[in-house]
Amino acid sequence: MKVQYLLAMAAVCALASFPARAQDATVTYKSLSPELALDAAKAAFADCRKRGYQVSVAVVDRFGTPQVMLRDRFAGAHTPPTATGKAWTAVSFRSSTTELNTATQAPAMQGLRNLPNVVVIGGGVMIEAGGSLLGAIGVSGAPGGDADEACAKAGIAAISDKLDF
Repeated sequence: MKVQYLLAMAAVCALASFPARAQDATVTYKSLSPELALDAAKAAFADCRKRGYQVSVAVVDRFGTPQVMLRDRFAGAHTPPTATGKAWTAVSFRSSTTELNTATQAPAMQGLRNLPNVVVIGGGVMIEAGGSLLGAIGVSGAPGGDADEACAKAGIAAISDKLDF
């Protein structure tokens, strides 16, 4: 009888812990809607145009999958994959590509520059809100990474009031 009691208690404990295990097996996360990603891209694009730059702008989700790509008619053929690469790199490393450019100057970090799909040139910026990474925006085609990053930040600023949750 004592053995049956112990088995019954073990079964109850196992069943009681089952919901916690199931809950731990899934995650909930926030993501950008396609409309909001497009708004950010359009704002970055417009900011660069206002400055006289022909660029491409890419917005990726939190996993680095492209959501939006805009290319101005005279932006170079290299700018769409470069903008996407910058956004992917920012999401992947959870850092702006300008910060990564500085960090990878150190000999111990230079190997990161040779990883597939990594673009360590200024212009890739994370999109975050409420402590959550939502995605990233990448800009390519302005005269230098600083100018690309300024346009990317303008894109994020344009949607920032819609990001607070």
